[in-house]
Amino acid sequence: MHRRLIAPGALAASLLLAIPASAADFTPGAPGIGDPYYPASGNGGYDVSHYDLRLKYQPKTDLLEGTATINATTTQDLSRFNLDLGLKVSEVRVNGKKASFKKSGEQELEITPAAGLPKGTPITVVVRYAGKPSEVKINGFTAWARTPDGGVAAQEPDSAAWWFPSNDHPLDKATYDISVSVPDGSQAISNGVLQSQSSRLGWTRFNWRSNKPQASYLATLAVGKFDITTDKTADGLPVLNAYSKDLGDNAGAARASIERSTEVAEWLETVFGKYPFNALGGYVPNVTSGFALETQTRPFYSPRQFANGANVSVVVHELAHQWYGDSVSVDGWKDIWINEGFARYSQWLWSEKEGEGTAQELADYVYAQHPTDDPFWKVKPGDPGPENQFDIAVYDRGALALQALRNEIGEKSFSAILKGWPKEHAYGNAKVGDFVKYAEKVSGKPLASLFDTWLYQPVRPAAPAARDAGVAARSAGVSAAPKSWKSIAATNGVHGHGH
Repeated sequence: MHRRLIAPGALAASLLLAIPASAADFTPGAPGIGDPYYPASGNGGYDVSHYDLRLKYQPKTDLLEGTATINATTTQDLSRFNLDLGLKVSEVRVNGKKASFKKSGEQELEITPAAGLPKGTPITVVVRYAGKPSEVKINGFTAWARTPDGGVAAQEPDSAAWWFPSNDHPLDKATYDISVSVPDGSQAISNGVLQSQSSRLGWTRFNWRSNKPQASYLATLAVGKFDITTDKTADGLPVLNAYSKDLGDNAGAARASIERSTEVAEWLETVFGKYPFNALGGYVPNVTSGFALETQTRPFYSPRQFANGANVSVVVHELAHQWYGDSVSVDGWKDIWINEGFARYSQWLWSEKEGEGTAQELADYVYAQHPTDDPFWKVKPGDPGPENQFDIAVYDRGALALQALRNEIGEKSFSAILKGWPKEHAYGNAKVGDFVKYAEKVSGKPLASLFDTWLYQPVRPAAPAARDAGVAARSAGVSAAPKSWKSIAATNGVHGHGH
């Protein structure tokens, strides 16, 4: 409400300065965070620092009941704000007071607090909700998979809206406490470190903590019956791997792959620098999907990733994401190359380490396999568009760009960039353009033209350019695939999420 002040000039001026913003000055937060690929993803007006999720899940009925407590700070004078959630809400409180709310669209929860919230105000939002996640459809699909003994939340670019309210975009990362109660005999697997476990009246509660900033799509939950292995790394980090008890013929190959996670992570530290999180591991639920996902500290793997035997290459891919994608996350989804180009290239480096084909040999082979008229070259890894975000070109052409960079600047500068980038941007977000500038700074060379050729031109780089980059010097005579190619190609659909 506006107040009209009647006072002499100087006194009026001083009083006006003391008057807080009026109700008319408070405006709703935006219903999207501003990502052109996914306009409905995320929200504006606030920044989340922590999620505390207290959940109860019944595997037999797929009923999930939850209370989410969200710590955030307003970034504008806020009259109303949104959270992303597909389940039914029964109550919302903001700073202890009941708030009005309504659902709009497929995932927007519009919350109106009892009074406007000035910019810079710490807020605590409590949301009580319930529903069957597998029945929730957003954009025509569900990110929640039923299993014979439970359910799993793992998808990209969205999965949170099916099981907890959030600011669902990588730009707003937060820490997490996830507490899940399940019937005795079932287990709940999530991110980070298992803080405690207790049983009461037929239910067992698992309390997980992820203590470093984490994008909402990287939060995961799996409920079921698992065989669990635990260990510690040489640095004392807890390692936890979980395998559904009913993986059938894929069980042995899955274990033979994922039990090497510590070895892979230790090798990746020599490539990318110190491991950035508080826990390590992976899990394989009995799902029918075929993809894997870099869920933070504990990647998700579909059993089909191991249908043809053990494949450590997919473990390398998902653990490489812990640096490139999880610690340093995309600024917007068009920056996906920062995730996938590097994770794919890490597979090439693993091949090099294992003596199964150098990164140069793999680059030559990839270039030779795609003639000039191949649609592969139409996709621009630096800005592929939402329809091509997980196209194989983002992976393989993205890795070609890194081999071209390596050849252009030399081993010393290349290694310094691979280690320095995740250190400089740890727990933050970055754009492709930021990486280009960083590579130029470290190497001391102008690189804009090189990155434009390999990441942004929708054509096959001509033979002279390819030769200059050292990528296709022998491409005309390349026919035999490097030894590692079969295992690498088996992961081509690693993020083919099927929606």
